[in-house]
Amino acid sequence: MQTHTPTTPFGRRTMSLGMMASQAVAKAVPEGAQVQKWKVFHSIREARDLIGATDRALAILNALLSFHPETELAGDGELIVWPSNEQLMARANGMPATTLRRHLSVLVECGLIIRRDSPNGKRFARKGRGGQVEQAYGFDLSPIVARAEEFEELADAVRAEKNAFRLAKERLTLLRRDVVKLIKTGIEENVPGNWGRVQQSYQAIVGRLPRSAPRQLIEDTCCDLHGLYTEILEVLGSFAKTQNPDANESHFGRHIQNSNPDSISESEKGSRKENEAGGSGAENDNLRSLPKRELPLGIVLDACPDVKDLVQGGEIRHWRDFLAAAEVARPLLGVSPSAWREACEAMGEVQAAITLAAILQRSDQINSAGGYLRSLTDKAREGKFSTWPMVMALLRAKLDASRSSAAKAPEPQSDGNKAGERLEVSDALLRSLERPRR
Repeated sequence: MQTHTPTTPFGRRTMSLGMMASQAVAKAVPEGAQVQKWKVFHSIREARDLIGATDRALAILNALLSFHPETELAGDGELIVWPSNEQLMARANGMPATTLRRHLSVLVECGLIIRRDSPNGKRFARKGRGGQVEQAYGFDLSPIVARAEEFEELADAVRAEKNAFRLAKERLTLLRRDVVKLIKTGIEENVPGNWGRVQQSYQAIVGRLPRSAPRQLIEDTCCDLHGLYTEILEVLGSFAKTQNPDANESHFGRHIQNSNPDSISESEKGSRKENEAGGSGAENDNLRSLPKRELPLGIVLDACPDVKDLVQGGEIRHWRDFLAAAEVARPLLGVSPSAWREACEAMGEVQAAITLAAILQRSDQINSAGGYLRSLTDKAREGKFSTWPMVMALLRAKLDASRSSAAKAPEPQSDGNKAGERLEVSDALLRSLERPRR
């Protein structure tokens, strides 16, 4: 909608509410205040939607600021510029006169400039004998100084919102990827469950996202996807547990309980092989029945969140970031370079890093991380080790802790419609799975 400055029948401008507010702000300029004009302009440009300024109005403001000879605007200095329309149009990339007048009015209404009209409506400066400006008529830039802090706060708010929106989109992408991978794993590994219904639930959740979704809708979708992700994860974890009740998951727990400084060390290989690396043919068969697909990065990070503290910014987006974090974790855990090299050779670099992240997650319960890693390396050489049970054990512990916390809190009102959307699994698996409370 076009904005026009109100005029009297004789063509003189009237005083609008926006102009009155701008003048009140200009009178509140602190004495001695100084701001960098281009820094403030940058803040105004970032917060233009909150301020109500248009791109063309900002092009004119940029031109007006260029007519002020100093890079700093001082509250006790001369802040009026008086370019003609022709000069303004030239510096605003040849903007037409009608467009120029319209967007000058926008700047006034937004409280970015103030008109200081001469009696005849012309813009000029009256100078004294020494050449100094005694009185000027034109556009007053005082609001730029008076509202500089406000503009910076608005720009910070815009930047924070953009960052929150970016993080929400990244989380949505990761959740979509991980849910799809988990569904595919469940189908390919013949895990009992109504996977067709799960796929329909997933499509229903992501299907309500428009092409350009607001942040709140993206965050709500992430919450729904995370709920579905948690349910699928519980099913896969329970399936791994029923298929492999005596393998690595229980072994991980036993090692933590039995570990002490005198019984485990990297040099005690004989004792380690006897107590840690021993396995049976049944255990080996159970390992072969576990999912063969690689663990998604998102699942590993959910199970081992402590590894994220080892990277700058606390963000791990790719496997290369995860491997870099593992390199940092190795010396912190006291794992020797030779033990780490042997683990990478036996398991592969990614699986060794996942193993190290799991050990880091329970480092307060493990006295000799190096000795434990060597024992798992020995088992990996014999085909008796998989990271799946180890990661699933951590996830189940996390879910159990979350479930117990939820049980202590007042139970919210349940929605009958949502109850029907829960993940359906076979009766046999339901009996072995402790379902979480909504």
